[in-house]
Amino acid sequence: MNTPVYPTVSQQLLHANRLCPDILARNLAHIGQHHVDYADIYCQRTAFESWHLDEGTVKSGSFQIEQGVGVRAVAGDKTAFAYADSLTPEAVRRAADTVRMIGAAGNAVPVRVAEVAAGRAVCGSDNPISGMDSAAKVALLNRVEQLAKAADPRIVQVMAGLACEHDMIYIARLDGKHAADIRPLVRLSVTVIAQQGTRREQGHAGGGGRFGLAYFDDAKLKEYVDAAVKQALINLEARPAPAGEMTVVLGNGWPGVLLHEAVGHGLEGDFNRKQTSAFSGRLGGRVAAKGVTVIDQGDLAGRRGSLNIDDEGNETRRTVLIEDGILTGYMQDETNARLMGMPVTGNGRRESYSSAVMPRMTNTFMENGSHDPQEIIASIDKGIYAVNFGGGQVDITSGKFVFCASEAWWVENGKPQYPVKGATIIGNGPEVLKHVSMIGNDTALDTGVGVCGKDGQSVPVGVGQPTLRIDAGLTVGGSEV
Repeated sequence: MNTPVYPTVSQQLLHANRLCPDILARNLAHIGQHHVDYADIYCQRTAFESWHLDEGTVKSGSFQIEQGVGVRAVAGDKTAFAYADSLTPEAVRRAADTVRMIGAAGNAVPVRVAEVAAGRAVCGSDNPISGMDSAAKVALLNRVEQLAKAADPRIVQVMAGLACEHDMIYIARLDGKHAADIRPLVRLSVTVIAQQGTRREQGHAGGGGRFGLAYFDDAKLKEYVDAAVKQALINLEARPAPAGEMTVVLGNGWPGVLLHEAVGHGLEGDFNRKQTSAFSGRLGGRVAAKGVTVIDQGDLAGRRGSLNIDDEGNETRRTVLIEDGILTGYMQDETNARLMGMPVTGNGRRESYSSAVMPRMTNTFMENGSHDPQEIIASIDKGIYAVNFGGGQVDITSGKFVFCASEAWWVENGKPQYPVKGATIIGNGPEVLKHVSMIGNDTALDTGVGVCGKDGQSVPVGVGQPTLRIDAGLTVGGSEV
């Protein structure tokens, strides 16, 4: 059973700290005595628990609760922001006093609570931390190790981590809109080390989302373990990657992280308002090959990047960014949408009450094409098939990116020949999209592991894509063969 959102947040977050909607509204009216375009108060309480197991032993565990308030006022393109790591009427008042000075005196805003919203039921609201006792959580991690060790005798070490979060927020805005949300989040990670002779290689897998720990049943644990073990064993056989510009096929699912970094960030409103994105000023123009449609969608049920409401109280939604190769939109928060004269898209996000809001991605993915994935691989004369990715980085202004493949294959005459190690994929996001020649019919989102960084803030996200063939614009960095 999901917990009723608004009464729970009102009782456990506001009233428990001597706050109520009317107190927040009065503080916003105090800010509104100066000329500001927007203001909000963001109250938050987050409980977080993690467990880490290595070789059958819990090596670390933690539990913490944080709560506080962030108060923001916006005048033109300037933002004043203050926060306190205590959640009291006094802390709210001090923060409101601080930020109101960004606007000139002389305005008058009435005290009002015009709307109370709890968002849609995109995510559940029960607390995953209390859904399973500590012994059961440790047993779950031990089960991961048992499955991995039984999968292959070459698995010599297993590491597993479990993280649970229960986030409760209340947002009050100057325009009278108030909103509440409860956000559960769980993640299980598996790392295995395989050894053959003196060679050792790693494999990684895992997943999660906005639901409870019951999601991690035996079938799901086996799925993660099998994926990690497979990757480690494949890497034991890997040869040095070739180097040079060549045809590259990207696998579906998690390789969408390349799309997220190389293209997604460049479609966030703030970069485009400031004209610092490679996509600035290109709305309505062709930025990708025909057939390329890119979506950001924050209302996919249970997904890691999904939210009932964003961190400004707006419902999340499906936003078409690129349609059939044409740039059609940007991801917007309240401030950048107002300054650009564009609609709000429900992409205002922050890491916590102590962080400023920015336009951020939620679940960003490319839609299906018409080709069978095997047909795409079979079409390669010589090239790389990058099944999975590790880390990467991108320059938003230029669009240039570098990504490391965690599993990749050398393909000749339409057939994978052998796995390769050390392959880095180098290119330019806006240019690469123009060279997509085949789009698979197998779009998938990642399993629920994505974390996105921007300006020092990290938020959970989802990424995805179908299998893609890219004919030019990508350079593989590796070792000459």
